Amino acid sequence: MTEAPRVDTAQLMELLSVSLGAYYGDFTVAAASENLTASQGKALTVLRRGPAAMRALAETMTCDASNMTGIIDRLEKRALVRREPDASDRRVKNVILTAEGERVTDAIRAKMRTTQAGLDSLDDEDRASLYTLLERVFAPRPTA
Repeated sequence: MTEAPRVDTAQLMELLSVSLGAYYGDFTVAAASENLTASQGKALTVLRRGPAAMRALAETMTCDASNMTGIIDRLEKRALVRREPDASDRRVKNVILTAEGERVTDAIRAKMRTTQAGLDSLDDEDRASLYTLLERVFAPRPTA
């Protein structure tokens, strides 16, 4: 049995950079087809996981709170999201994806043909392995 070739961290980071570039390009084109910027599409994708406070959304997207306000304002005008006061702290505004926002988010994913084709080329075992590895490397861990 032959050993797997040694791949160092720099090689992994380079391949990850190439992979993310391809994904981001595919995502940007798909979002544009729905008349959205990449940032607006990303906000919808984050909200597809569940409602989020404006501050948490800005942190997740690594952007300034004032920029996040502009993104959400434009999405709200298109009825893709709505803001609601937090039940426990009315000063906090939670952003919630509307049914139309869900439809647009699903349409963006469906139009990401390059990404879909790449993932579809994997067999079930490879898909499970990729999922496990990505989750291990990038899934948020509870803080102590």
